[in-house]
Amino acid sequence: MNFKELCEARYSCRAYQDKPIEAEKIEYIKECVRLAPSAVNRQPWRFLFITDPEQLAVVKACYKRDWIQQAPAIVMCLKNESECWTRRYDNHSHADIDIAIATEHLCLAATEQGLGNCWVCNFDIDMLRTTFPIPEGYDPAVLIPLGYAADEKPEKVRKPMEEIFF
Repeated sequence: MNFKELCEARYSCRAYQDKPIEAEKIEYIKECVRLAPSAVNRQPWRFLFITDPEQLAVVKACYKRDWIQQAPAIVMCLKNESECWTRRYDNHSHADIDIAIATEHLCLAATEQGLGNCWVCNFDIDMLRTTFPIPEGYDPAVLIPLGYAADEKPEKVRKPMEEIFF
């Protein structure tokens, strides 16, 4: 599929089949994430691909929604503020921007591989920190559940072009 078709195909999947993800698909997604750009090429990120049932249970407990329990994998996307580039004029950190770019590479690569995914940012970060071994200096920014979709892609609703471009 071309890039526009890929963008149209990607949606926030909130139902997953009870089917494991093939190792080669995970490796493909990892390579796509590795290739993501970042400010001054600092790459201030780490990604934990979690498929172990015990580890998944810990991560899933940090987000109190039933649908995430179905996901056979979750990617924990971590940012490092001290490793990122900071704009000198106003000390603006680019860690959030960098992790967002890499995470969207992950989501688009997963979609291309036929996997559903969803951005989850509303999770209990303190619970995650105390129950999961997060590398020192890194902060969880987003969780991405991955798996084969068990729901139908909803109609994509977006603002018209004239509202967003000027």
